[in-house]
Formats: sequence, structure tokens, C-alpha cells
Amino acid sequence: MSSEQANTKPRVLQLGAGPTALSCLEALIEGFQVVGLVRASEDADGERDATIRRAREFGVPALRDDGLGALECYIDELAPDCVVVSSHARILPVRLLEKSRFINVHYAPLPKYRGRANVNWAIINGEPYVGITIHTMVPGLDAGKILYQEVVEVREDDDVATLYDRLNSIQRARIAAIVRAHLNGNEGASQDERKATYGCTRIPEDGEIDWSRPASEIQRLVRALVPPFPGAFTYFQGRRLLIWRAEAVIDPLCYEGRVPGRVVSSSRKTGTVDVLAGDGVLRLYDVQRDSGERESAAQLIPSVRGTLGLRTSDLLARIERLERLLSEQTTVSR
Repeated sequence: MSSEQANTKPRVLQLGAGPTALSCLEALIEGFQVVGLVRASEDADGERDATIRRAREFGVPALRDDGLGALECYIDELAPDCVVVSSHARILPVRLLEKSRFINVHYAPLPKYRGRANVNWAIINGEPYVGITIHTMVPGLDAGKILYQEVVEVREDDDVATLYDRLNSIQRARIAAIVRAHLNGNEGASQDERKATYGCTRIPEDGEIDWSRPASEIQRLVRALVPPFPGAFTYFQGRRLLIWRAEAVIDPLCYEGRVPGRVVSSSRKTGTVDVLAGDGVLRLYDVQRDSGERESAAQLIPSVRGTLGLRTSDLLARIERLERLLSEQTTVSR
């Protein structure tokens, strides 16, 4: 394709920080002149970032996400016909929204689940489906007109990674046509504000397991936080333990004495560990110590004498050890 032909395509600037940005970029490159990808990266040169590497392969400038001021400068300099946002945490002010057309890709069936961590919250809350909504951006959180919407069933074996894969596939298939239709005059349909709900921000600490909760609820928390998210976690012998795969046991044995978090079975044959929850039993498959490797649960928890969760006795034992070390160091220094 000649540079003259490329220049006749609509100019699009993409803004995206999270795991949905790559499929969006790949779709836009085919039908638009993507004048830049605005994206923060954990490494300075972006070489470990698949989205930035893909942009460079197609000659799309990777622009550092240095805040709203920098974004305003990018828009003024590049003059895009449309800014497409896919995975971005900041709320854009009116002064920015007035500079171009803005389209946002939101992984929820708006007006439900406006805000953040929508797929995670949907799994945690036991929703039967998640969704993708492509909408115009206006002042107000995810409040623009709907250009396209599709729902996706949450299957029993789904986790947040498999759902993101399916939603990313829909985005890849639909986003270019939706952007083109909007530039050609499609303004979309207004949302029903009376039905709006909101998902609050999640932080890694929210992944701590409360073993007094139902086993099915804990299982959903585990499924909601697999990579690229930081994982559901508990404590074992006073140290943090990530739980990567678990399932509620169907028709478990009935325990008259119930201590939530107590290990009731550890099988070398299957590699699994059964743990009491508030109403049943959760079976653990894959676990990981902080800074360790993934391993089968039974390798790490071989005995039924263990209890998961941070207990007062664990904290007191740790305090006693620290006091003893401090005392020994003080004695040596004298």
C-alpha cells in the first residue's frame, strides 16, 4: 500500500493501558491510519510489552502515557479524526473530549457495571454473562451513547483470562467497523441512566480469601483473579500463598466440627488439598508461594494439621521471633 493510499484513511489515535489494547490495535491497523499508541509500559523501552512491539512492527509510534497534559499535546499535534480508548483508567476531562471524537471499549453490558474491574466483579458476583460495549465518550463515567453491544455467557469453566480472550476476539472483529460507522454519522443509542450500576476499583489486597465464606464464592474469587491479575491468596504457616486453581467439592463429607480454612485432606496421588470453607469444601489444585514456582497443592500442604488464613497465633509467633532476633542483635552489639 502506498503512502498516498494510507493518508486517505481516517486518522486514529489509540489510548490503552491494559490487556485489551492489543486486539484493538490489530483491528484498527487494517482499516485506519493509526497515528499513535498512547500506552504506559513497565519497562523503559517497551520491549517486553507485546502491544508496543506490535505497534512498532506496523510503524505506529508508541507514545508514552505521561498524563492528561501529554495526551492533550498528542491530540493537538496529531489531529486524529477519532481517539479510540481500550483499557484506560483515567477519566478524561471535558477539554480533551472537545478536541476530537472519542470512542471507548468497555467490557461490560452498559449501563450495568460502569467503572472498573468489570469482568472481575461479574465473576465474583456470579453473573451469568459479561459483555462488551463500544460507546461514545462524554463527561460522566461510561455514560456515552452505545454504538455496539454484545453479551457473552459465563461458563462453569471460565475464568477472567478465558473471558478476556473471548471479549478481545469480539473487539477485534467489530471495532474497526464501529469506528468507521461513527465517523460516517452513527451517533448510537442513549443509555438508561436508571439502570446504571458501578464497579469500584480493585487492589491486590482485595484478593485475600475469607475462609468463612461459601466454597462457591471463594472459587469465583480464584477464577476472577488469575493472570494477568495478581491472584487470590491466603496464608499458610504465616506466609502468603497464591491460589491459582480451585473448585468447590460437590457433595462433600459432612464435618460436624468446622474450622474454616482447616485442611481436611491432602492427596499425593492427585496433588490436591481439600480445605473447609464456610459451607462446604474447596479443593485446591495449583498454588504458589510468593517468589516461588507454581506447584501442586499437596506438595506444599502435605498434612491435615494445617490451617489456611492469617491467624492470631501466626502473628504472635512472628512477633516473638522478631523480638528474639532484636534481643540477640542488641546483645551482640554490646
